[in-house]
Amino acid sequence: MGSISSETPALRNNPPAIFFTDFDGTITTADSNDFMTDNLGFGKEKRVGLNKDVLYGRMAFRDSFQEMLDSVDTPFNECKEILKKNIKLDPGFKDFYAWSRENNVPIVILSGGMTPIISMLLDNLLGEGWDIQIVSNDVQSRDGKDINTKGGWSIKFHDETDFGHDKSLEIRKYSGLEGRPTMFYAGDGVSDLSAAKETDLLFAKADKDLVTWCENEKVPFVTFRDWTSITQTCKEILDGSLALKDAAKGRLD
Repeated sequence: MGSISSETPALRNNPPAIFFTDFDGTITTADSNDFMTDNLGFGKEKRVGLNKDVLYGRMAFRDSFQEMLDSVDTPFNECKEILKKNIKLDPGFKDFYAWSRENNVPIVILSGGMTPIISMLLDNLLGEGWDIQIVSNDVQSRDGKDINTKGGWSIKFHDETDFGHDKSLEIRKYSGLEGRPTMFYAGDGVSDLSAAKETDLLFAKADKDLVTWCENEKVPFVTFRDWTSITQTCKEILDGSLALKDAAKGRLD
C-alpha cells in the first residue's frame, strides 16, 4: 500500500478499493448545472450545442461551462432552493453508499460542478452526516457583488486546465502508488473525459455523451443505468468472482 498523506485521504483505512465518481447526472438523475442552464439560463438547445463542441474537440470544457453558468443570473441562494426541489438521487445510490461504508470502500466525488451545491444536495438527499470526499469547483462573487443578488455569482474553477477541474489530477495521486487499491470511476458526460482512462474500470452512464466518447476513443468501459448494477459489479470484483478485464463489456443494452 502506498503511503497515506493529506494528499491521499482515501487510503486512511487501508481500503480494498476506491470509488471515484462524478456527481451531477451520475449520483443524481439530473445534472444540476444543466438544470440551471436550461431553466434559468440560455436554454437547452444552446447547452447541447456547446456540449457537442466539447465532445468533438472544438471547444474546451472550461470555456463552454463558463458560458453556460454565466447565462444564469438568478441569486445563488435561490438557485440552491430551486435545485433542492428538483434534483433527485439515483435510485440505487443509497444502497451503494451503505455497501461502501460496510466494506471500507471510500467514495470520492470528482465534480465539474460546485462544492456548495453538491454539499447542499447531499444533505438533502442522504441526510446530514454523510462521509464522502468532494473535490470540485467553488463559487465566487462577480464584480464585487453579493453572490445572493441577481448576477452576483460565478464559478471559481479548481485549476488552470482546459477542464477547469482536471479530474485525472486527483486520481493520479493514487494510481502510481505501489500496492494501491482497485480504482473505479463512474460518469456520464463531457466533464468526465479527463478521468475516463485513469482507473481500473470505468462505469459510463447509458445513452450519454461519455459512452459516445469512449467508443470513439476505444476506451474500455461498461454502461450502467442506475447504481444497482454498479453495486453488483463491484461486489463481484472484490470477492474475486469477476475479473476487471471481463467487467468492461461496453454497451450492455
